[in-house]
Amino acid sequence: MATVAVGLALQGKIPFISTYAVFCPGRNWDQIRISGCYNNTNVKYAGAHSGISVGPDGATHQAMEDIALTRVLPRMTVLVPCDMEETRKVVQAAVKIEGPVYFRFSRDATPMFTTEKTPFKVGKAQVFRDGEDVAIIAAGPIVHTALVAADHLIEKGISCRVINCPSIKPLDERTMEKAARECGAVVTCEEHQVMGGVGSAIAEFLASNYPVPMVFVGMPDCFGESGEPKQLLKKYHMDVEGIIAAVSKVLKRKKS
Repeated sequence: MATVAVGLALQGKIPFISTYAVFCPGRNWDQIRISGCYNNTNVKYAGAHSGISVGPDGATHQAMEDIALTRVLPRMTVLVPCDMEETRKVVQAAVKIEGPVYFRFSRDATPMFTTEKTPFKVGKAQVFRDGEDVAIIAAGPIVHTALVAADHLIEKGISCRVINCPSIKPLDERTMEKAARECGAVVTCEEHQVMGGVGSAIAEFLASNYPVPMVFVGMPDCFGESGEPKQLLKKYHMDVEGIIAAVSKVLKRKKS
């Protein structure tokens, strides 16, 4: 499928290919790397069933490594929409990008909390909630979880800046640095391995520009398992309580 898409792109089409993310980019990474990115072909890759919230399908179908696999490729744009409305915008934006694009979808039903008027632009992040004690930077449906966690934390007197980061590559470096400078601590959230994903992309940038204490919410270097999405998110600390605990941890480091 990935190879056929390259042929179509070379004939002037804008092919979109879509399957489970464990298959694309999981199994066809070589075709994406050489035929797609090395040749800078105009193919759009959609990976579904990403994250731990795939649930009962288990580890074999829970794509927890796809952001790492794609963002490392030269010429690849990597986008992670937070809900259905932003997914629509991502697909429309991908059409206008000349070159390979990867975007990931989840499987479980998730809240829709953005609207048609919510700003979206490739290379830009959006501040969904302002705050000054800590910046919570998230991508995908877990952005909603981060907003709920921020609601709980404000009751404890902790002001959280919640940033939606749908554009992993290119990264909105200006917004990331501004958050680090003004908040002094960062928590990143993603349904992905903590290595190589959204948190890594932000840490790589901040390490060279404005390093601050960071804590990463995500998969802790292990495979998932079969279970209900809510159970799995709780077990692997990607739920509201997990984000609150991460904020508490990073604030202790900030004060020290």
